[in-house]
Amino acid sequence: MTGITDLDALRRAMAENSEEPEGPARNARAEQLLAEAEKLNVPLAVIEALGHQLKVYNYSSEKDKMFVPFARLLRMWDERPEDFDEYETHSLHWVFKWMTAGMLDQPHVPLASIEKWLGEMEHRYRLAGHSERAVRSAEFSVAAHIGDVERAERAYAAWLAADRDSMADCHACELHGQGWWQAERGRDERALELWAPVLEGEYACAHEPHTALASSLASLLRLGRVDEARAHHLRGFRLVRPMESMRGAYADHVEFCALTGNEARGLELLAERPAYFTDTGQPRSKLEFLTVVTLLMERLTGLGLGRQRVPGPAGRVWTARELAAHARAEALELAGRFDRRNGTGHVSELARARMAQEPLAERLPLGVRSARSTVASAAVPVPEVPAQDEPVEADLPTLLAEARRLSDTLQPRAVEAWAAVARAAEGVEGVEVDVRDLAEIVDHRAMELGPDGVELFERAAELYAEAGDEGESLAARTRAAYVRALTGHLAEALAAVAEPYDRVLALYAEDGTGLRQTASVLMGRARVLMRQVHEADEPVDPVITATAEGAARELLALVDGRTGDDVRLASRAAEAQAMLAELAQLAGGVEAAAGLFARAAAAYVEAGLPWFAVEYEARLAGLAHHLGDTAEAERALRAALEHGGPHLEAPGRAQLHLQLAEVLGGRGLSEEAAEHALEAAHWADEAGEGRTLGAWARHQLGGFLLRQGRWAEAAEVLESALPDLTPETHGDGALVQTQWWLGDCLSELGEHREAAERRLQAAEIARHWPEQHDHATLAHLAAESLGQAELHEEADRAYTRAGDLWRELGNVHGLVRSLRARAWLALRARDGADGVGTARELMAAAVQECAEALDATPDEEAYARLTAELGHTHRQFGDLLARSAAEDDEDDSIRAALEGALTRMTEAITVFATLGDAGRHARTGAELAAGWLEADLGRPAEAAARARAVLAAYEGVPAEDGAAGERRAEAEQLLQVTEEG
Repeated sequence: MTGITDLDALRRAMAENSEEPEGPARNARAEQLLAEAEKLNVPLAVIEALGHQLKVYNYSSEKDKMFVPFARLLRMWDERPEDFDEYETHSLHWVFKWMTAGMLDQPHVPLASIEKWLGEMEHRYRLAGHSERAVRSAEFSVAAHIGDVERAERAYAAWLAADRDSMADCHACELHGQGWWQAERGRDERALELWAPVLEGEYACAHEPHTALASSLASLLRLGRVDEARAHHLRGFRLVRPMESMRGAYADHVEFCALTGNEARGLELLAERPAYFTDTGQPRSKLEFLTVVTLLMERLTGLGLGRQRVPGPAGRVWTARELAAHARAEALELAGRFDRRNGTGHVSELARARMAQEPLAERLPLGVRSARSTVASAAVPVPEVPAQDEPVEADLPTLLAEARRLSDTLQPRAVEAWAAVARAAEGVEGVEVDVRDLAEIVDHRAMELGPDGVELFERAAELYAEAGDEGESLAARTRAAYVRALTGHLAEALAAVAEPYDRVLALYAEDGTGLRQTASVLMGRARVLMRQVHEADEPVDPVITATAEGAARELLALVDGRTGDDVRLASRAAEAQAMLAELAQLAGGVEAAAGLFARAAAAYVEAGLPWFAVEYEARLAGLAHHLGDTAEAERALRAALEHGGPHLEAPGRAQLHLQLAEVLGGRGLSEEAAEHALEAAHWADEAGEGRTLGAWARHQLGGFLLRQGRWAEAAEVLESALPDLTPETHGDGALVQTQWWLGDCLSELGEHREAAERRLQAAEIARHWPEQHDHATLAHLAAESLGQAELHEEADRAYTRAGDLWRELGNVHGLVRSLRARAWLALRARDGADGVGTARELMAAAVQECAEALDATPDEEAYARLTAELGHTHRQFGDLLARSAAEDDEDDSIRAALEGALTRMTEAITVFATLGDAGRHARTGAELAAGWLEADLGRPAEAAARARAVLAAYEGVPAEDGAAGERRAEAEQLLQVTEEG
């Protein structure tokens, strides 16, 4: 049973249905309500139910159902216009515009019928006395759709020239349509100018700024304004996501992903809306959706991911290539239907152009997770054809020369160059490779293998010796020893390095080997000794430390002043400096370590090897941060990013950006900090560390966006971070802070129920912490959100919980505020005397808590803060009593309430007066409130006296003082009222 027995019950049911999410369920309920309305035998009930049906159909995927109820409404109007009240008369004419757009969206409706309808609309608007503005706007839509540019421009001009009246679309919708046409004509700058008031929140409606944000994406990308485009995507998609009727805007966001290197996110979006592939209620938005699906799938196929599984129409498994072909065929067939109806080829031309777009940004990090569980496979794409090595020319001498050049200058590409040499050497038939060349090939192959290279280093040593280069042989043996140390065989490494060390020094003294080979052996030995330092038990044996330090200094003494243009020798000196820095740090000499790391980094840069300086600039940044020198930490991190350039691996790049973000955030530079956190999140994802480092970067990014008031973007990023944040990896604190920030964002966005959920979840974690201040604060914030969501009982319980926590913590301010909030809830949530009585009791308890705390507070500053709290509590008590008087109460009851309110206001004035100038604004505010109460009680003289007291309080206060100006203006208004009364 519906319980709908009269028009009021029907209206309540329709209002409730209007609040439900868009979609078939809401539409079905509207159809039921029409059936109930027809049983009431009240014409207006049927009219209103038909209007409700029209509205929910229009804001859904079943727009094609609008025509039947509208035709019935129009017939009822023509037969009995007197059955329509003023609102329904206005609504009937308003939805004429929906019908025009609805006909355009349906290719089976003939163009002649649409043109006839335009004439009908113009005739009826003229009869009703409406402006031509809405008619010309509708004509513009028709002309633009069929590609008649000349007629569209004429209609556009006439639309803007006609007067705005009650039939004109809202400002937000009109500006969106005007901007869309400018973008369509290639005037992106002008489009963005027109959209600006909508994008900035000056104008809004049910579908704006949703569509303006979506439409702006392509224009911003074409203009190179990628940061704004990213922000509009995050903000706009959040608005579009829950609205089933916005398939066209949704398509714009998928297109954005395809054009910015965010193909994986594009797949996520498709997975969220499987019905969009098949919903037929609005063919034009289906066409828009299918064109961007084609764009995305062909982009994936072009990247070699044609066999990648992707979300598509239900009923089968799709690959990117298969879905591309399917979507293209469907899109072009649908576009052809529109063109046959329109008699032009315009719609097909637009569809083909949209599907053929090239990316507008190679890489645009968004800050959100790059893949979710629904399309996890898209995050790790499998190439269509197995990767193969590039063919190389078997020109061994040329390849050797290039590899040696790169090695001698320590270029990052040296490893690949030696790999090419090795392949060429293996491929040369009938040519014997020189033993010295073979030694180098094996030596560099060992370097490439890392921990698995010991045997090859030993083989290289043998080959060098066979070639007569004993110094290089000893260096290769030392490299083998260092690999042993790295793999945990420290004792073997120490033993293995001793003989090469002694031998190379003797050789060098006899001119039997060169400086480079000798330095290489000394460096290998120093590295092994440093491993011994790092693996030693705490505290480190001073003998071990001294031995390592001696080895580093011996190396420095050998090469100091003798490096010349030899990059290898310069790098040995720089690394020795870094070793001394590490040893100083281990010994507790943080400042000395910082200086030595700085010298090491500078030496690498001076040698033309800036990429080697990255590690030491990063280490220096950590030490500078420890020393409180944030400026030096920032400099070092910026230098590390600059020095690394294109050679930085993704994990290191992510770490550096994140550290710099945290330093900048600590300095209050939230905007730049957000940029680096964004880069950190992107590179963490690239490194396969999205669930660990990436989640932390997103956590930080969300916080920086929140500080800038970018609530929607922050919410999207924080929601994206939450699934990957774990107590084990990131700590409870990160989880609580992310939920806390997210609750703040949702509260600012008006999503109060969701904000309460986040705050309660954070409070539940914080409940187990030893220190309970965060728990109390979160419980209090959750109560605020519950109250704003009109969940009064839940809010009261949360405030009670918060109050208990504040009491345990000895925080009187928190306790008093929770009691005041409960008092206001009681007044709002409960009918009759019970609610008022409870509210008074709670407010009186708040006053008592303040007064008792004041009596027990010896601290002067705390006493002043509590005095202000008491004054505000008296003031709120007065406001509450005044508002407790209902209009239909007895006169005596109303008067008693106002008298009680006045008493409390007077108490507030007295309390605030004790604070002197610090309490002036609060005191005068209470004084004015008391003055208005005096006026309501019929005491104009007393009210005027209070107004004059306020004016006197601000004598000599500068006019630019905003609060003083507001108080003066209100006091003058009160005086005027009393004089007139």
